[in-house]
Amino acid sequence: MRRIAMKYTARARSTVRAALLLLALLSAACAGQRPRAALELPPLRLSPASLPGPLALQQQLHFRFGRVERDMDALLEADAGQVQLVVQAMGQTGFRVQWDGQRLQEQRAPWLPRQVRAGRVLDDLQFALWPTAAIAAALPAGWQVDDDGELRRLHHNGQDALRLRRDADGTLELDNLAEGYSLQIRSAIPEPSFP
Repeated sequence: MRRIAMKYTARARSTVRAALLLLALLSAACAGQRPRAALELPPLRLSPASLPGPLALQQQLHFRFGRVERDMDALLEADAGQVQLVVQAMGQTGFRVQWDGQRLQEQRAPWLPRQVRAGRVLDDLQFALWPTAAIAAALPAGWQVDDDGELRRLHHNGQDALRLRRDADGTLELDNLAEGYSLQIRSAIPEPSFP
């Protein structure tokens, strides 16, 4: 009986730690967030079919909000029919996202703060991994995307909103200038390069 109680206690502590980690991450994001930018990012919501080939990636995500930094793990699978994403912190699933090109479905852990937006996470991953031509075709008037192979920029009337740098080791560095955070993406298997 005591072993069961100890096992339950360890599991409960792990869940509480994961919840506290995400709460700290998001509290810091809200506290350190710049005032609401005048530049609102357009949702990409790119069709899964616009990806030239299937993806199956295990990724480490490193978020930076001002001086606060946090790590999470992500599992991403995409094919012509759908995109599936699972984000975990300390072994606990925070959310699952499915996107079929029409409908965004999200399953959230009860402890996950509502400030974590599935649509924004999907947009960041699509900006980082989808072909430039697919992004350009989805942008509203006034928005442009440029990509020289090392740096991808999303801008509106000359003002950068997103920047993506591709490092030589395969690491992706996304700077969301409009919302004041950065995201480093490292994959266990290097991402395919889609121009």
